[in-house]
Amino acid sequence: MATKAAPAKAKTKLVPLADRIVITPLKQEEVTASGLVIPDTVKEKPQQGEVVAVGPGRLDDNGKRVPMDVVVGDRILYAKYTGTEVKLDNEDYIVLNDKDILAKLVV
Repeated sequence: MATKAAPAKAKTKLVPLADRIVITPLKQEEVTASGLVIPDTVKEKPQQGEVVAVGPGRLDDNGKRVPMDVVVGDRILYAKYTGTEVKLDNEDYIVLNDKDILAKLVV
């Protein structure tokens, strides 16, 4: 008697609306340049992330879409205590408003 394999669980897709952006926060270094290990209790919240999804943009007063300044794959610097943290499929995401982005990081 053949057994059927359980169907693979579909990955949840997070689609931002209006002028929202979904990012994955970049991990902070755990060891300083001099070799000291930074414990979790003193680590600061990361302020850098990679854009994984971008909303279509907000509507202006005339009903026209204002395009977003970032695209998927951009690395950004964002304000420290902004956004909403979300955990989906064991992945950490932050949903930010377009206004919370301070800069793009260009390498």
